[in-house]
Amino acid sequence: MADIIIMLIRILISVSLGVWAYIYTLKYNLHMFQLNGYKNAEHMVWLKRYRKRQWVLYAGLILGILWIVLRVSLAADIVMWLWTVLITVVFRALCGMSAKKKLVYTARVKRLMACIIILDALIVLVPSVVSPLGPQAAKGLMLTVVSLKFLSCVMANIINSPMEKGINAHFINDAKRRLAACPDMTVIGVTGSYGKTSVKYYLGELLAVKYNVLITPESYNTPMGVVRTVREHMRPGTEVFVCEMGARHVGDIRELCDLVHPDHGIITSIGPQHLDTFHTIDNIISTKYELADALPEGGMLFLNGDNEYIKQRASAYKDPVMYHAAGDAAGTYHAENISLDAGGTSFDVVTPDGERESYQMSLIGGHNVINVVGAITVAHKMGIPLKDLRIPVRRLRPVPHRLELIRRGSMYIIDDAYNSNPAGSRAALETLAMFDGMKILITPGMVELGERETEYNREFGRLAAGMCDHILLVGRRRAEPIREGALEGGADGNRVRVFDRLEDAFGYAQTIRADADKYILLENDLPDNY
Repeated sequence: MADIIIMLIRILISVSLGVWAYIYTLKYNLHMFQLNGYKNAEHMVWLKRYRKRQWVLYAGLILGILWIVLRVSLAADIVMWLWTVLITVVFRALCGMSAKKKLVYTARVKRLMACIIILDALIVLVPSVVSPLGPQAAKGLMLTVVSLKFLSCVMANIINSPMEKGINAHFINDAKRRLAACPDMTVIGVTGSYGKTSVKYYLGELLAVKYNVLITPESYNTPMGVVRTVREHMRPGTEVFVCEMGARHVGDIRELCDLVHPDHGIITSIGPQHLDTFHTIDNIISTKYELADALPEGGMLFLNGDNEYIKQRASAYKDPVMYHAAGDAAGTYHAENISLDAGGTSFDVVTPDGERESYQMSLIGGHNVINVVGAITVAHKMGIPLKDLRIPVRRLRPVPHRLELIRRGSMYIIDDAYNSNPAGSRAALETLAMFDGMKILITPGMVELGERETEYNREFGRLAAGMCDHILLVGRRRAEPIREGALEGGADGNRVRVFDRLEDAFGYAQTIRADADKYILLENDLPDNY
């Protein structure tokens, strides 16, 4: 009897400790899986790249299996309990970190959780009934299912795949039905390696002068994000739908075009981004031009003529509407007399037939000029006179975290946290350089640039050296190439520092003494899964 009581106590301790470890490991791995877009392949690549984060689970899996194979002993139980506590501590800390984008308990996440819990319950309970160890098997099995959490999301996603496809098909068909119910609505697709979210917002503001406009909110640029926008926000009176189109793989833009059937399209930029999944710049070019290929006869294609990659394929399309903010651009929509300062930007827009209008806006940064000129071009071709756009342009506000200027006393923060590409980072540095005062860069570097990631980050460091008084780097992984580039570019080694956390770098930046205004550029803020 005493032996049975002791056995039950040991089982209870194992299961009780395991439950806490289970909760934290499940929550963390679901969060990462959600950030990786519920894509099994991308999540497996992420697991490989960041395998050190989950080392306690790999060791726990071995311990759990060894316990089952080598049978029971009190010493083995104690080792297992201590390791379970260690797993709980590690993953509680990971879950407790301040998340930039928290886990959202969507219906899909709840379905994944249900599938994982049912699978794990079967793994623990069935062997506990049929195994020679009996209920004691639950001890080793509990640690095993906890330690399998790094793979559980992928396994559950495979099992749920038919159901998810059915649910998605229902939502997609409903969105198509709603779109078909608005035959007179004009759909404008917006894509680009960068700038598409800003152009979408600016275009929505300018078109609202004449039309009832719906835009995809925030960064809703995936098929299901667009579907959600259509199902939740589209109304019978909507006259123009501005649809942002994002892509990480060849064919992604084509899929979105098959969903919304754009009447017109704008390609804001093409550049090296998401090279981990695109692999080559040619694949990026082809994917962005999937929007152009999908336009109907008579549809207008708007192209950023300042972008070299866009110009490479522009001649393959009939009468594209080109817009520029730099260089000789006679016969196109283009900006002239650009003037930038801390208060904003002023510029003229000249149409292909020579019509001219002057604009002022609070937006900063030379690249915002090309974005706004693109929006003005589309609005003008949609029948809105240039002069009617002066007030809406003046009212434009920065899209959050995209060169958003925030003043705090004598300190200015240039928040460009959503940027993670070479061209955008260069533009942000050029914006920082135009200010008079102490210039401080805080950055973790750029990601998803494939094999050339180190090269791009090193070049970023070289550029920063010539434009910044202090360079504060966040995280050890990408700091080294940026630091090497900065030193090669002539930066003072004492003014190039590396911090483990963004908060630490920002705190140090605030302590730097300056005789003039202080400008702090926050360039890129890596998502939680990086």
